[in-house]
Amino acid sequence: MADEEGADVVPVCAAIESEIAQLDLGDRQAFLEELGLHEPGLDRVIRAAYHLLGLLTFFTAASRKCAPGRPTYGALAPQAAGEIHTDFEKGFIRAEVISYDDFIACKGEQGAKEAGKMRLEGKEYVVREGDVMHFRFNV
Repeated sequence: MADEEGADVVPVCAAIESEIAQLDLGDRQAFLEELGLHEPGLDRVIRAAYHLLGLLTFFTAASRKCAPGRPTYGALAPQAAGEIHTDFEKGFIRAEVISYDDFIACKGEQGAKEAGKMRLEGKEYVVREGDVMHFRFNV
């Protein structure tokens, strides 16, 4: 039926999810690996729901805080900036962007800068899933 409707199917076993929820992080990952899973069912359900709704997640970091934004696929950088604060969209100049994978691999923003993984993007940049962005704006 899902194939006929072009819908995603996310199989979830409540018993397994219950066991996962009771484990600490280290044991949780080992348990998932034993079952041949990469992530808990809840994570798969959330990812499928975002996909169904056309949403993506990006992060913007200011000082020690990290705030997620949730624009739709195809959103331009100024629109994503507006998800954080309307002034960011109104006065958008450019965005400093690091992919999530590069951010993690380089151990943060400074490491990504040093490795040349940070790039400047303008108003026509289409935000990608997991982007870590620092918005430059003037109002």
